[in-house]
Amino acid sequence: MTTVAAIQMVSTPDVAENIASATRLVGEAAAAGATLVSLPEYWPIMGMSDTDKVAHAEQIGDGPIQQFMADAAREHGIWLIGGTLPLVSNDAAKVMNTTLVYGPDGQPAARYDKMHLFGFDKGDESYDESRTIVPGAAVGTFEAPFGRVGLSVCYDLRFPELYRAMGECALIVVPAAFTHTTGLAHWDVLLRARAIENQCYVLAAAQGGRHQNGRRTYGHSMLIDPWGEVKACLAEGEGVISGELDADFLAGVRESLPALKHRRL
Repeated sequence: MTTVAAIQMVSTPDVAENIASATRLVGEAAAAGATLVSLPEYWPIMGMSDTDKVAHAEQIGDGPIQQFMADAAREHGIWLIGGTLPLVSNDAAKVMNTTLVYGPDGQPAARYDKMHLFGFDKGDESYDESRTIVPGAAVGTFEAPFGRVGLSVCYDLRFPELYRAMGECALIVVPAAFTHTTGLAHWDVLLRARAIENQCYVLAAAQGGRHQNGRRTYGHSMLIDPWGEVKACLAEGEGVISGELDADFLAGVRESLPALKHRRL
């Protein structure tokens, strides 16, 4: 059995404040026995404006956000999936929205740049990530002691072909900052669908609450098993959810219903 945890935050425009919150919450997850911990999307900064994150973009391998994640992974001896942070891109006005993974030794283990950029426009609620983010181009996975882990972020959840391209995973992670509007409609069913169709565990670490910029995120961080059952969930507010990855249960699901072997396309 492997214990994993997802951290839910209500991040602010203050990077130092968010690092302090993440430090406390990662420590809480590790103290409860988690050996893999995921932070949510945009955990270091939810600015008053979408452009605020550009000023905090770090070069790969350098900066306080990355230093915190490396130190936390090493201190607690965990795999830390760093939600997303803003990294410098080839466009000075935009960033990469990047997931960095650190091993228990504190060394970088994997990178995934968010591929699908959220766009939504309905009445007085409008979002367009392409204004401040450069999309990634490569699928991201890494090998953990319990099996392959697939990396995805928020809006990626709506594109099942990305998850097929990962190959067979034991766990898929989904750091997110789903809006309350779209989350209320689609979050749970999309997460459960990805777990069921890929016959693996899904760990979703979310932003969850009312932010200083007025935005409301949906929360509902959760762990879902390969049969599609929600094993843990936190509706709103800051906190930690955790649960176990059961390799025997995963193997049993794939043996009794070998859908992955029945693929034709």
